[in-house]
Amino acid sequence: QVQLVESGGGSGQAGGSLRLSCEASGLNHDHPCMGWFRQGQLTEREGVAAIYVNSTWTAYADSVKGRFTISQDNAKNTVYLQMNALKAEDTGMYYCAAGAPQYIGPVPICHVRPNDYNYWGQGTQVTVSS
Repeated sequence: QVQLVESGGGSGQAGGSLRLSCEASGLNHDHPCMGWFRQGQLTEREGVAAIYVNSTWTAYADSVKGRFTISQDNAKNTVYLQMNALKAEDTGMYYCAAGAPQYIGPVPICHVRPNDYNYWGQGTQVTVSS
């Protein structure tokens, strides 16, 4: 049984930082993509960042490039999202997800597209005040 458990959400000030964690269990090698997604009250779920587990491949949404960093600790089966220079528009429910890669020829790629992901956590709320 796949379980993804997010933690680390909360309230922050614009310009500040928060770090989210996602502990995974029950995953196999068919789902090496781990991603972070978010959804505001009035917006659709959007991709934030993705990482190919056990590799250096990462991908980011344009809106967070240079501010957010996705990383992994394989010994702990945990993926992190370090969020710096927070903005009010970063407010939303943040979800961790696991999925299969897409391929460009023989090269596996992890996108930040929600439809590529099969397993989802319950989410953790992030609220940024300006």
